Amino acid sequence: MTVPAPLIVFTDLDGTLLDHDTYSYDAARPALEKLAEIGAPVILASSKTAMEIDPLRTELGLTLCPAIVENGAGLLASGARPDADNSRYDALRAELDAVDGELRAHYRGFGDMDADEVSELTGLAPAAAHLAKTRAFSEPGLWTGTEHGLHAFLKALTTKGIAARRGGRFLTLSFGGTKADRMAEVSAQYGSPYSIALGDAPNDTEMLDCADLGIIIFNPAHTALPPLAGEAEGRIRRSTKPGPDGWNAEVLRVVMDRSEV
Repeated sequence: MTVPAPLIVFTDLDGTLLDHDTYSYDAARPALEKLAEIGAPVILASSKTAMEIDPLRTELGLTLCPAIVENGAGLLASGARPDADNSRYDALRAELDAVDGELRAHYRGFGDMDADEVSELTGLAPAAAHLAKTRAFSEPGLWTGTEHGLHAFLKALTTKGIAARRGGRFLTLSFGGTKADRMAEVSAQYGSPYSIALGDAPNDTEMLDCADLGIIIFNPAHTALPPLAGEAEGRIRRSTKPGPDGWNAEVLRVVMDRSEV
């Protein structure tokens, strides 16, 4: 059933709503509270798994909002708990392991790591790292070979129907699906209102471009996104503050601007 909303917010997590280093969202509380006050849904859209997003969604008071998980390869429905079916992930790992051995050796995915290694790479606590390894649709990992080797690796994956997405930290593999692919589906549940998307990494670019307004959140921890077409058209802009500080300022600015329309 459609639940009309004044606007809808799609947001990346790490480096955007969550601080890149501490994973805190405290600085964004004023904007989150304002969105709740006006009845605007906040859709978490991340490379994180449903198991990771479920407790965070509850903590943020967003349980009744659907969430886009694993870079759009999956969707956690409103009020739903994570599905235990990981058959698609198992199929992805099988295809990855069938890639030429020399190329495969230069890609180390979460499935090749234990929770301690994931914890060390991500800064997540061990329990959270375990949740990050509980995947259903996609495989994040690190490429340690040459650029020439990476091109050959990606070409081999393409023949198997596997797409690769570069995020803030990892190269993530899946059988397809992006955050943008899920936006219209989710937005329709709320009457397709004015949409805002916020993100900081290459895997956010389609989402930023599909929204009525895209906001690139400044992240000093990695190279800035190159200029996007929507910036010249005024559909995409950049924050000057990083992470949740930038998120808070930009969302409050949008809410104020929309209240004057």
